[in-house]
Amino acid sequence: MRVGTKSILFGAHSFLIHPFAVFEAWCRLYGFPWDPRLWVAFGVHDLGYFARASMEGAGTEVHVELGAKVMEKLFDRRWGDLCRRHSREWCIRHGQSYSRLCVADKLAFVITPAWLYLPMARATGELAEYMALADGRQAGGKFTEAERSLLQSGDARLWLKGLKSYTARWVDEHRNERRDMRTIRREILKKLRLAISAR
Repeated sequence: MRVGTKSILFGAHSFLIHPFAVFEAWCRLYGFPWDPRLWVAFGVHDLGYFARASMEGAGTEVHVELGAKVMEKLFDRRWGDLCRRHSREWCIRHGQSYSRLCVADKLAFVITPAWLYLPMARATGELAEYMALADGRQAGGKFTEAERSLLQSGDARLWLKGLKSYTARWVDEHRNERRDMRTIRREILKKLRLAISAR
């Protein structure tokens, strides 16, 4: 059985646990999700990991497509996009803003207790993969010195503490991403207008 399938069945993306963590995270960030379509998105957004040989690296961002197709089939394109944009890597590659589902998904990781997360991720082989990638993620200077030290410790508990610290900061910075993206677009348009008028 491949690591992606194991992850969905009993690992970090377990369909029995992870959707509930995303639900809790959404409630903390945005209030109770009254729209039942959100509940479907919480359940299907990571189904694309099924049969994947790895969880990180080149090509794994396409895991968003299966959940997106389910949401489009049941609802419409807008709901498919909500699922697609839950992956930071997918958004970066496609020049899109993160969806609220992305931010809730990351907070779900933060609020999942270590006593639950570590055994699940270890049982599937995900933990070793994630820990091995810790050094590569430092290239962008995203981590504080304290976080970097924890990530490089080789100790799973300390690694998790460091990654949760970074992820919590990321969530805090991006929880209002939609508003931030509008502001960014306005600034870009303003600069373009100024550049055109200067000619």
